[in-house]
Amino acid sequence: MATRTSSVSRVAGLLTVTILVGAAGALTSCTPKPDGPEPTAEAFFAALAAGNTSAAADLSDKPTEARAALTEAWSGLQATGLDAMILSSKYAQDTGSVTYRYTWHLPKNRTWTYDGQLNMLRDEGRWEVRWSATGLHPNLGEHQTFALRADPPPRASVNERGGTDVLVPGYLYHYALDAKAAKLGGGGLMATAIAVADALRPFDPTIDPQTLAEQASSSTKPLDLITLRQADRDRVAGAIGNRPGVIITPQPELLPTDERFAPAIIDQVKKSVVNELDGEAGWRVESVNQNGAEVDVLNEVPGSPSPSVTISLDRAVQDAAQDAVNMVGRKAMIVAIKPSTGEILAVAQNAAADQDGPTATTGLYPPGSTFKIVTAGAAIERDMATPNTLLGCPGHMDIGQRTIPNYGGFDLGTVPMSRAFASSCNTTFAELASRMPPKGLTTAAAQYGIGNDYVVDGITTVTGSVPPTVNLTERTEDGFGQGRVLVSPFGMALAAATVAAGKTPVPQLIEGRPTEVTGDVTPISPKMLDGLRPMMQLVVTNGTATDLKGAGDVRGKTGEAEFNGGSHAWFAGYRGDLAFAALIVGGGSSEYAVRMCRDMLKGLPPDYLA
Repeated sequence: MATRTSSVSRVAGLLTVTILVGAAGALTSCTPKPDGPEPTAEAFFAALAAGNTSAAADLSDKPTEARAALTEAWSGLQATGLDAMILSSKYAQDTGSVTYRYTWHLPKNRTWTYDGQLNMLRDEGRWEVRWSATGLHPNLGEHQTFALRADPPPRASVNERGGTDVLVPGYLYHYALDAKAAKLGGGGLMATAIAVADALRPFDPTIDPQTLAEQASSSTKPLDLITLRQADRDRVAGAIGNRPGVIITPQPELLPTDERFAPAIIDQVKKSVVNELDGEAGWRVESVNQNGAEVDVLNEVPGSPSPSVTISLDRAVQDAAQDAVNMVGRKAMIVAIKPSTGEILAVAQNAAADQDGPTATTGLYPPGSTFKIVTAGAAIERDMATPNTLLGCPGHMDIGQRTIPNYGGFDLGTVPMSRAFASSCNTTFAELASRMPPKGLTTAAAQYGIGNDYVVDGITTVTGSVPPTVNLTERTEDGFGQGRVLVSPFGMALAAATVAAGKTPVPQLIEGRPTEVTGDVTPISPKMLDGLRPMMQLVVTNGTATDLKGAGDVRGKTGEAEFNGGSHAWFAGYRGDLAFAALIVGGGSSEYAVRMCRDMLKGLPPDYLA
């Protein structure tokens, strides 16, 4: 084996190449005779492999023609190297042939290997290559050369948990106006500007033909107009698709299959995965004529797509949640999580809530009585009470400088904690919180994931904030979800999922991408679970969420969180392996959040995840 470089031809100085030639006896069963064509063929292959097309061509009967063809071959293939091997040879008197194997080394570590035959001729006792295009490839015709073509890499899709696509490869169509081309076309620039303005006005009501023509004329490059989706492009195709000066450029894009399906989440997912969906590009070697037109495909390697990406959103849950929030006039949102895995199944907001951004996962609101899940759990963990412990539930209670009222001033007297929980006694849980240490509720909330930080790939989340406080009034108010406690719907869904699963699940959206967790991950204790689960069941069967009767074994907690000028309506709970939290901003009574959850559950397939 020899390694050769050359600076003779215009391609040689860029290359380091290898030729695998030698005595034919190493490749066949006989040793070449000294008067055979093999030595000349070896010299030809060595020069060609070194990129020295001039030296190779000089060994042929048509040096000028061969030099041009060999140089064009290197250039057309954008080759970085060539291995040439003699497989066999034969000759009779003054004619012969040598069978070769070429392995071209192409950009991006690609190789192309094929066998062919080099015709040989002896003239006045000297062997030379009888030049023809088949000396480069057996299917290459005269006056043809190689062209390396790349095919765009096939793009993968993104699908939801049930397997249906939510993002698929497609195109957007960018429109521009070239004033020079429009002036040369029929009707001139103004006619084209009028047609363009009329066609695009449904997408841009401010567009004006005169202004358009003036801007296009003063621009040194085509004037950017608009980018349209396929359906919108089809609407205007008849009017301006073939207009002189209108330039339409397809742009590869990842497009939603349903723009109503969790648009905010899908957009975040796209940004997170778009650079990882391109597969491996395909490529072809074509034979082309003098005009560069394709004649034949000599070799083709199809591209291979990347694996599709799966996200945890579930179409059934997402659609049911979206339909439920869409029936509410005020800002409304629902987050659903699968407790056993932490998969985020749905993030739904109505149009009113969308105006504030991704509030379902990042918006912080006082949680009201839904936070009694945390307070009750902390009381159980600290052996302050059990579900059967008798506690006071007066209509009002003075603690420090604060008078705590129950909703409407209802008074249950002395009742088990489970009854106080089901009926949502503010006074009961305010009193329990007042006897806890400054960090008591902070530590307890972290056991449900509230206050911890979850970096979930593909979505921005904030769970909430439960700051420790030595202020008795603040701690008292925190106990029933007022005070300084703030929680997002995502955080309350995570709390409900914690009770359902027995531990805080790690939320996850894009399959295979781990979530980073920062914060206290001390798990909830078995005695807390044993106490909370039946109490949350009682809320539905005989408490403040009886509208959920008939929706399966739903367990949860209602909440009405007051703020200046109104109150928020909350519900957080679970049914089987489906945990969820619902919020209506300024919605008033929690019964409206309960009904929104009922609508969601009714929209699911029977016994879904029950």
